[in-house]
Amino acid sequence: MTNTEQKVYGNLINGEWVVSQGSQPIEVRSPVDGSLVGRLSSMSQQELDQAAAAAKGARKAWAACPVYQKAQYMYRAADLLEQRAEEIAECLVMEIAKDRKSAVSEVKRSADLLRYTADVGKSLHGETISGDSFPGGSRGKMSFVTRVPVGTVLAISPFNYPVNLAISKIGPALMGGNTVILKPATQGAVSALKMVEAMQDAGLPAGVLNTVTGLGSVIGDSIVTHKDVDFINFTGSTEVGQHISALTAMTPVIMELGGKDAAIVLEDADLDFAADNIVDGAYSYSGQRCTAVKRILVLEQVADALVEKLKVRIERLKTGDPREAGVTVTPLVSTKSADFVENLMKDALAKGAVLVTGGTRQGNLLAPTLLDHVTTGMDVAWVEPFGPVLPIIRVSSQQEAVEIANRSEYGLQSSVFTNNLNKAYSIAAQLEVGTVQINNKPERGPDNFPFLGVKSSGMGTQGVRYSIEAMTRPKAVTINLTEE
Repeated sequence: MTNTEQKVYGNLINGEWVVSQGSQPIEVRSPVDGSLVGRLSSMSQQELDQAAAAAKGARKAWAACPVYQKAQYMYRAADLLEQRAEEIAECLVMEIAKDRKSAVSEVKRSADLLRYTADVGKSLHGETISGDSFPGGSRGKMSFVTRVPVGTVLAISPFNYPVNLAISKIGPALMGGNTVILKPATQGAVSALKMVEAMQDAGLPAGVLNTVTGLGSVIGDSIVTHKDVDFINFTGSTEVGQHISALTAMTPVIMELGGKDAAIVLEDADLDFAADNIVDGAYSYSGQRCTAVKRILVLEQVADALVEKLKVRIERLKTGDPREAGVTVTPLVSTKSADFVENLMKDALAKGAVLVTGGTRQGNLLAPTLLDHVTTGMDVAWVEPFGPVLPIIRVSSQQEAVEIANRSEYGLQSSVFTNNLNKAYSIAAQLEVGTVQINNKPERGPDNFPFLGVKSSGMGTQGVRYSIEAMTRPKAVTINLTEE
């Protein structure tokens, strides 16, 4: 693979970097300044089949590879990622407009994730079950239960964390003994391929890790329904996730989809602390995160005070070019995304929402925006914007906050800000989400914690140990002895 943007980034197939022939390369343009970040191979069905065949062909040997050896590959890959963090971060900045500090952090966090995954993989053991532990059982029966790989895992990663959310799939899959095909989002694919190059340079055997690039509209259905794909680990929109589910009813999946994470602020909350967390949670990377704070449900008696504290903090945020130090809000990943967010904002204002701050746009850069007096009749109360627009919904009671939070089709995370632990626990028990953060913003990590969504936010559980277990299956060997 070359770093020269004028050449085409090929795909890793059976240990070799292959440039697709006979199809027009896909140009990846920077949302920062429109410059060419790179050109991607647009794979044909035949080349896709070759990648799948390579993964299938490597299964047996990789499954038989001792766990400690698999771990050594992960450790070496982590070291290489760390060594190349600056280079990959530079690509992230230009390819997805992520601020430089966050870009470097993403790569280094991914290296840590690989090391931890290797450690966890080495510590997972099977179990032995004696037959006489069950009524009517016999000491003559012993079952040895181990975990075996499911086969080939298709890892589909999103644009917003093209390194970390690829590694979080690849590492556990490989440590579980599976082979992997990575399908990165087109915007973010150059960064993802640089990460894959580091993993391959760590010495992975040919065929264990392969990549597929091309427009989802062209090859998406072909790869998710491919006969040699045994498991799908997908992060992306709810719409695409539902489409994949409809096509692959018999293929096991983990899906991390959309969210409409609510921050519930009670009357006894530390409002300065809550405002700090909410602003960080809502506007980091321009709100282009599934776990971003996407709505505030605040008790009426403290709403005015919270709005003022939020306004001050939001107006301190630095916006603009992600290459500049201290920038938080950067251009959205595409004009389509910026149009979508702007239309949500305009719809709310037309229906009576009050603009507290923000509301402007330059190209794909939207100013961090706060909307007050949002009602449940406005789209922005329910639709995930994936941008820097935050609605405030005032509520009269704790129970009304819970009811509105649960009325959403999404169920990823929620936050509760209060100094009353009894109230916090009571609300947490009622919220229909995968994770409740008490006195903290929603967030994905640490990567060893379980990460899951309910309703339209996903299915299955991620987190290193949980992901390894999901991408392996129990296998029991029962020995029948003659009792003396």
